[in-house]
Amino acid sequence: MPPTTPWTGQWVADRLGVALHGDGLADLLGLALRRNPKRAHLLVSNVLGKHVPQCPATILDHAAGLGRQVAELLGEDAADAVVLGYAETATGLGHGVADGLGHVPYLHSTRREVPGSAPYGGFEEEHSHATSHLLLPADPGLLSGPGPLVLVDDELSTGRTIVNTLTALHAVSPHRRYVVAALTDLRGPADRAALDALAERLGTRVDVVALATGSVTLPEGVLAAGQALVAAHEGVRDAPPAAARAAAPVRVGLGWPAGLPDGGRHGFLPAHARALDAALPAMGARLADALPAGARTVLVLGTEELMYAPQRLARQLQSELRDRAAASTAGAGAPAVRSSTTTRSPVLALDDPGYAIRSRIVFPAHDDPTDGGSRERYAYNVHGFDAVVCVVDSAGDTAALHAPGGLLDRLAAATGTVLLAVVPSHRPNGTPSAMSPTPAPAAERLTPSRAVSPSASPPRPELAKGLAEPLRGPAFSSYRPDEVGWLLQDLSAVRLEAPVEEREEAVQHGGAHYAESLPVEYQPTEEYQELFRAALDASAARIARAVGAVTELVLDERGPGAVLVSLARAGTPVGVLMRRWARHAHGLELPHYAVSIVRGRGIDANALRWIAAHHDPAAAVFVDGWTGKGAITRELAAALEELRADGNDWAGAFDPSVAVLADPGGCVAVHGTREDFLIPSACLNSTVSGLVSRTVLRADLVGPHDYHGAKFYRELAGADVSERFLDAVTAEFDAVAGAVAADVEALRGQDRAPTWEGWAAVERISQEYGIGDVNLVKPGVGETTRVLLRRVPWKILARRGAGTDLDHVRLLARQRGVPVEEVDGLPYSCVGLIHPHYTRGATGVDGRAVTSK
Repeated sequence: MPPTTPWTGQWVADRLGVALHGDGLADLLGLALRRNPKRAHLLVSNVLGKHVPQCPATILDHAAGLGRQVAELLGEDAADAVVLGYAETATGLGHGVADGLGHVPYLHSTRREVPGSAPYGGFEEEHSHATSHLLLPADPGLLSGPGPLVLVDDELSTGRTIVNTLTALHAVSPHRRYVVAALTDLRGPADRAALDALAERLGTRVDVVALATGSVTLPEGVLAAGQALVAAHEGVRDAPPAAARAAAPVRVGLGWPAGLPDGGRHGFLPAHARALDAALPAMGARLADALPAGARTVLVLGTEELMYAPQRLARQLQSELRDRAAASTAGAGAPAVRSSTTTRSPVLALDDPGYAIRSRIVFPAHDDPTDGGSRERYAYNVHGFDAVVCVVDSAGDTAALHAPGGLLDRLAAATGTVLLAVVPSHRPNGTPSAMSPTPAPAAERLTPSRAVSPSASPPRPELAKGLAEPLRGPAFSSYRPDEVGWLLQDLSAVRLEAPVEEREEAVQHGGAHYAESLPVEYQPTEEYQELFRAALDASAARIARAVGAVTELVLDERGPGAVLVSLARAGTPVGVLMRRWARHAHGLELPHYAVSIVRGRGIDANALRWIAAHHDPAAAVFVDGWTGKGAITRELAAALEELRADGNDWAGAFDPSVAVLADPGGCVAVHGTREDFLIPSACLNSTVSGLVSRTVLRADLVGPHDYHGAKFYRELAGADVSERFLDAVTAEFDAVAGAVAADVEALRGQDRAPTWEGWAAVERISQEYGIGDVNLVKPGVGETTRVLLRRVPWKILARRGAGTDLDHVRLLARQRGVPVEEVDGLPYSCVGLIHPHYTRGATGVDGRAVTSK
């Protein structure tokens, strides 16, 4: 006969004499040791989905079973119950109890402060490593209804937390009946008597329901003995950071429904439960599609208070994989799926089959905690899986999550493949009505829907001190005031223009930076304007389709609270169009700002500081029109890291990734397409960009508390086609809705990790043509157009057979006397080469500066 699997509390029991008494307790609990001055031992639940990876159906079935016991106790009153779960350990358990009661309203306490959410109340958990609990219901009436209030914790050891909670809540909103539900009830007689006495003193009824009841025997001196054991074994099984990650984590777009809360932090109502049930099959399929071939064991790892959503996703993934295995002829069977969650609780890890915590990884907190205490976080028993799906909310999708030594890095050392799924952090607008609408099912997400306003509460108002408010049209730009706020200073009265040739010579010879002056605005001929109009007519639908796709991916990752931050100038029209799509398809009014970023000098720190003062930086999404070789993408990441290193703690919350319409260079993960096609807003300068110039950064004009500058060319209003461009694309939204839905599904299932194919091509071209400077190689239709409008072009490389997308390029090249050379093997439609080593003595196209090929 095979050997009997030891009880996972045996190691501690043998050394400390700790013993459990009660039927079924050993099936539900193991034992471990932890660093805690109040209790050295830890009861480790096998069915909670916290420290021990468990089958998601087992986790959810135990929680729902506990809920059914509560329902049986309450009888007809069960339908009026409200469930309150405890952070962080019981957030998922409490949600499952609410399900078992019949999808009644649910709220859990939290240790995360949420800007704009006023606490309803709070209480202390005396034995815990992190004691303060906040209650942040979007609707304060949730806790003051006439029905019974059900308090859910994973275990009752002394019941002191329950006493503290009941005392605090009853003083604010008394209930005639309370029920305390837990997986295990291990209280002694004195603790039970204390709860009964409290109920009598408050004039209320308190019942207790548990799956298993018993007691724990703790020998004299167990605390000191346990602390000595911890000291002797600490650090033995800590996993080292990954020396060299084989592949970056793959980000999986879940398609989380707009407006659906990520959990019960602000309340989760029956309508939300129905919406989640409807959306889960599609989300489970997306996760299954993203798993590597051959993965036989999969862990879905939640993060701290985010337990229930990962557990539901894990169960749906398991179901999807079983269905696929049943339909397959390979006969391999479905992979095993397990679920667990990261935690704040420091527990000793020992690789012994009689001990509950076999391994651990340690990493810094990645959700910018504000409640004090240690910033170390832990994940247990995560080693040995073929793939780990890490599920975080968007507030935790920060630079710290992705940094060396962060959670994703530690997971990469422990498993073969890491997938990242981000659930939008719910930010209520403070009114009960925001909780009531049922979000649209996935199949209906591209039709006009209910508005879900993101929070506009300033998280860090002190950061805005001394900073000006954004400029808006019509005082600055021809865009409507609600379309974009420009975090720039108006330099319209300053003479900044210089001839193109003069600027080129100064830039290339180190006499000036390109951002210290402006090129003279190109005034298009009638022939060129006709080309623009034809290009817009031909491409409006294609642009609308890319706008829809990239906006949907942004909402996947940031949710309805997304804040669009366009990189001025090319990103601004795209940001306006994305904002229009969000309104058209989802009824959302996304905040939108334009900020300056300058190659070699970084992003405007004052503009980001203003955004951090008024919005959650983690909700910010940087937007640009297209990628060339990815220089701005790299510039942004480096600039944010430099700001963070200089002590600007808010900078670390900004995600350095960029969302673009077109990504022909393979530089970003969030894009509408990777085709290199004509975006008509690239054909012109200010007259298609709200009459705003490119941005300026010059020391004599921009002080330490100033934004970067730009000019508003009011005098060009007669030639302005900015609104025409926007309206032509917006008019196609309804027509492309079906195509966008198909594109988004395809993009969600693809590996969208950057390939940097474009950067490799640029380096090759720079070498082959003897240029020696990748900054003088401008790939893609948009960048090539900029070369012809603003720089001194040397020649244009066009992919052989490129069609009408290059008509305007050929016209501009002909007007400036620049040769167009057709070549094979370009990943772009065209590439613009700036005249190398330019001087005004080499103004032709004879290539005197280098040997022409």
